[in-house]
Amino acid sequence: MAIDPQNLPNDAAALQQMLLRTMAQLDATREQLVAKERELQRVQHWLQQLLRHRYGQKRERVDENQAFLFALEIASTGRDVPPEPKPTGDAPRPTPPGHGRQRLPQSLERRRVVFDLAAHQRQCPQCQGELRHMGEEISEQLEYVPASLHVIQQACQKYACPNGCTVVTAGKPLAPIEKGLPGPGLLAHVAVSKYGDHLPLNRQESIFARHGVELSRKTMCDWMRQCAELVRPLLELMKERALSSKVVQTDDTPVPVLDPEMPRTRTGRIWTYVGDPHHPYTVYDYTPNRSRAGPDEFLKDFRGYLQADAYSGYDQIYKDSARGITEVACMAHARRKYFEAESSDIMRSMVMLAYIHLLYDIEREARDKKLDTTERLALRQARSQPILDDIRAYLERERRQALPKSPIGQAMAYTLSNWDALVRYCQDGDLEIDNNGAERSLRGVAVGRRNWTFFGSDNGGNTAAVLSSLIATCKRHHIDPFAYLRDVFGRISAHPHNQLEELLPDKWLDARTATTA
Repeated sequence: MAIDPQNLPNDAAALQQMLLRTMAQLDATREQLVAKERELQRVQHWLQQLLRHRYGQKRERVDENQAFLFALEIASTGRDVPPEPKPTGDAPRPTPPGHGRQRLPQSLERRRVVFDLAAHQRQCPQCQGELRHMGEEISEQLEYVPASLHVIQQACQKYACPNGCTVVTAGKPLAPIEKGLPGPGLLAHVAVSKYGDHLPLNRQESIFARHGVELSRKTMCDWMRQCAELVRPLLELMKERALSSKVVQTDDTPVPVLDPEMPRTRTGRIWTYVGDPHHPYTVYDYTPNRSRAGPDEFLKDFRGYLQADAYSGYDQIYKDSARGITEVACMAHARRKYFEAESSDIMRSMVMLAYIHLLYDIEREARDKKLDTTERLALRQARSQPILDDIRAYLERERRQALPKSPIGQAMAYTLSNWDALVRYCQDGDLEIDNNGAERSLRGVAVGRRNWTFFGSDNGGNTAAVLSSLIATCKRHHIDPFAYLRDVFGRISAHPHNQLEELLPDKWLDARTATTA
């Protein structure tokens, strides 16, 4: 409001009151401007994150040259940055990978085609003498033979008594789907194509049509449901083995689910549970929502370390001391928050990213040297624990200067509130610094989600969880999932239940390896 100098009061007290009111208005305006500025920074931060997720690279790559600029800030906390080890002259230099044509695998079938000279070409053009064979030049060409379908006619021979007493018909092996059309190989192909190679059933329908066979997607969907029911006892055994692990990593991802009672799809969840190296099984579970009832039920028999993100649904599980589950947090989740806060507070973000980079360098060194559990724990306590102490001191000091609702303030609050779980990996050499193993196991679900777009129902989600568990565990053991599923689908119907362990992917591979040897 403008003030007319001609109308100012002559009373000093009135002038003082007017000045106080003007100053109060200025303070209120200044607070509004500061609030608007913070809101603008918050919106700009969200916009940058949306643009990065939409158009930028997904990998959280940190420029090492930029991080080096903040090494002085780390050193100022009272600890020197460990220098990079200099290569010695005696150490052999690593051989760079070749860039030329790679040799074809010896496991591939070789079909020999011989090209020879005609009879009139075997004479010397100079002396007309007969040329003698002195060897051959061999070159290899990789060829592709398209997949084919064939029909197996199962002829069961019948025998009758001449006196008319009886008729006997030869039996045949149990089929994966009783009185069904598909054989084990076709079922394995459809399952691996959808849940391993992320090829939706409508595309497979078109591919089979090119081979002259009409297979509707509804029929194939029903096949997959019956296959999941067939191998569910095997999945339960895998679940039991995975939950016997000392450490289980878990994570979840959303999946759209078709609901006829809703005008659009609703959001279901696929959960992954990754067993430790002594129990190498990856098991998926489907739930219609993200309530804590899903992991609570799945983990009811688990005792040990559970490494996950900071999802609040796990809190009650950790608090119940009778369950014997210890929380281990993920350093990658903490790092991601500082990476996202870089656009709003580059100084503090880069300091924290440089700190975390040092922690991962130590983990990489332990992995490259193939240290055992005891050696890795000793390395962490000697080198990682001091860095973690410096990180906490830095966060406690800088947190007082950062706005609580700013991206960097929220990142610091997340780290400090989960501090005990984040540093727990330094107390046991079997623990990992992050939960990336579980996140990698969900990568296939994320890729498939872009192809098949949604589950047709909750039953479809359960079917996907069962078959994806077998395929993911096969990939974990470097097993061809088609060969495994074809064999399992053909045998499991008649396989003794007390010998079901033989069909676990790792046991199946051991048996195959022993047979080959």
